[in-house]
Amino acid sequence: MNTRKDHLLDTAQRLFNANGYHATGIDRILSESGVSKATLYKYFRSKEALIMEVLRRRHHSFDTWLREFVDARTSSKYRGEPAGAMLAVFDGLDRWFRSENFCGCNFINASAEYGDRDDPIHELVKQHKSDLRDYLKSLLKRGGFSRARELSQQLMLLVDGAIVNAHTQNNPKAAREARQAAKCLLSAAAR
Repeated sequence: MNTRKDHLLDTAQRLFNANGYHATGIDRILSESGVSKATLYKYFRSKEALIMEVLRRRHHSFDTWLREFVDARTSSKYRGEPAGAMLAVFDGLDRWFRSENFCGCNFINASAEYGDRDDPIHELVKQHKSDLRDYLKSLLKRGGFSRARELSQQLMLLVDGAIVNAHTQNNPKAAREARQAAKCLLSAAAR
């Protein structure tokens, strides 16, 4: 593990979260991280490469955290419930939204700033959301739901909608509200 590189990534992510990707300049990242320009370019050939690494790292940390959270909830609170794992996803979102470090979704924010669908950053965002949808689909299949592909897409709309609502409306209850809608959707799908 390279601590200077990690510190640089931590600083960049914090600044991107606070100010946006375009508005955060390299000089500000260097100043706040205390890393030299030579060190930055030793690891990243451009600002876009830095952004992509921040997003890759966030993808990995969010994916790991969510899977561990859902597994823990499913083995305790929702043991034996077919919809339990999906409801646990919304419980996880609720915990995230209520945390002091919630600043919206790095990927939704990046897609707003890098809207060109051919941009590598936009492609990375698309992959993150696709991976999350595939995870939801696997949870639905594990719960015995048919039409898991269609249902995972519908639930993904609730997930993304809750994230945007929690962030833009400062609504910490958004995950609980989306959970209720998901519960209705899952109940109808189970019939």
